[in-house]
Formats: sequence, structure tokens, C-alpha cells
Amino acid sequence: MALNLIKQITVLGQRSLTTKILSIKFYTGSLYEPDYLQTGKSNVPLLPVINVQIKSYDYPVLECYQSYVHKLADVIQIDVDNGWPLPPQEFKIQKYKTGTTKIASEYNLKIYERNIQMSEVSSVKCSVLIRALEAALPQGVILNVNVYDPALEQKRYIPDKELIDLKSALDTLKNKA
Repeated sequence: MALNLIKQITVLGQRSLTTKILSIKFYTGSLYEPDYLQTGKSNVPLLPVINVQIKSYDYPVLECYQSYVHKLADVIQIDVDNGWPLPPQEFKIQKYKTGTTKIASEYNLKIYERNIQMSEVSSVKCSVLIRALEAALPQGVILNVNVYDPALEQKRYIPDKELIDLKSALDTLKNKA
């Protein structure tokens, strides 16, 4: 099965992703038994929900690589549940002249981050997916593949300052009464 997936990925690399979308089916049944008797049974262990996290300083490269991850997952027949961006992290870096407090140069950097959530991935497909993603990883992009963490969902939402202020004002009114 792994060899079959690798062959499909090499075919994908030879053809343009935008011109042709491959629809490849895996034969899972036996020769003399119908497929519906084998549904729900898997010899290969399934992984829980995994999170593919990509980070980069360059926004267009990151967006292009994210679309590649989605297309590759579709070819390998992995279900992509969700994909979302996180707000960019901004850094201000100042380089000083030697022996002085004068600023020689100043840089404003942003780190962009995307998360792609995939569910019910077989261990064989996951290893092939990770190797293919590492092989196609552009320069300056960082790839992390982890088991999904619910705390990551909290980082996704930006807090509303007005709502927090109104809740604190409501709490102070309740405490006075």
C-alpha cells in the first residue's frame, strides 16, 4: 500500500496540479468477498486528529504551500477537517552600532502561521504524507506535525476588548449590589 501511495505521489509530481486532478481509488476488498463485509475493519492503525502547522516569514510562499498540502491530502485521500490562519506575530529588531547606543538598522518582522487539521489518518498514509511534505518544503517554511491539541483552538480566536470591558463592568455592578 505504501509503495502504491509513493507511485501516486511521483505521478503527481510529474503532472501539473492545476491542470489535472487525479482520482485514485484503493482496492481494499478481497477477490471473492464483497467490499461491504470489510467496512469498519482496518488492519492499519488509524491516528487521531493530527494538526499540520506551517510557519513562514513570507506570506505568499506560505499560502502556496498550504494549497499544496490540501491538494496532496486530497490525492492521498486524507480528510482535511479544517484549516485556519493565526494572527501574525510581529517582532521589532534593532541592531546597534558597536560600543554605542545608536541604532544602525531596524527591522520589522512578521511570522505568519497556518494550521491544517486532518482526521482518521492511517499510519501508512501519515508517514507518506510527512515525507512528501518535507520533500516539497520551500526555503524559510517551518513544518510541524502534531496530534491535535484543544488549547490550540483558543489561540485561534482574537479577544474582543470591548466585550471584555463590558463583562468587567457587569461584574463590578454585581459586586456592588
